[in-house]
Amino acid sequence: MTLRLAQDNADTITPSSLFANVAASDAAIRHFEGRLAFETDISDVAAELAAGAAGFVLVDTRNDAAWAQGRVPGAVHLPGRRIAEEAQTVVPAGTPVVVYCWGPACNGATRAALAFARLGYPVKEMIGGFEYWVREGFAFATDEGLVQRAPDGLTNVAVGGLDGERVTPAAASGITCAC
Repeated sequence: MTLRLAQDNADTITPSSLFANVAASDAAIRHFEGRLAFETDISDVAAELAAGAAGFVLVDTRNDAAWAQGRVPGAVHLPGRRIAEEAQTVVPAGTPVVVYCWGPACNGATRAALAFARLGYPVKEMIGGFEYWVREGFAFATDEGLVQRAPDGLTNVAVGGLDGERVTPAAASGITCAC
């Protein structure tokens, strides 16, 4: 297989060994469509919540101590270990659910999503979790009120702005993914 770069000089490159075993396009389409059926991201959740009628319940599945440190505004608290017993007292049966846990290095949200799915709920996992909610500069709730930090420049272009302008933390709540 020879690949051509989309450049004026049309250099020929040798494929990376990463592509020695690669899915066919139709399999890749099924895989990535499948991931989108199971996952959502921070920016999409923030946009839906900001719109007012999100059409889902956002569930923070972390323990009580983590919840006390901060949570996504509007989320309900149901630690993962209690979902099987308490889900229907917190979230009406059949209601779409988006779950999150700490962050990408934690599979608590994946386990929580599985627990909700086993109970028959339509469910998605918010990838990035609470960690990336905070890192991307979105406000989070504490018992003392809302807190907002400047976006982390490694996770969100808001620090430098899309065209170089400086974005303040207060304005960052309207920033969405630059993808």
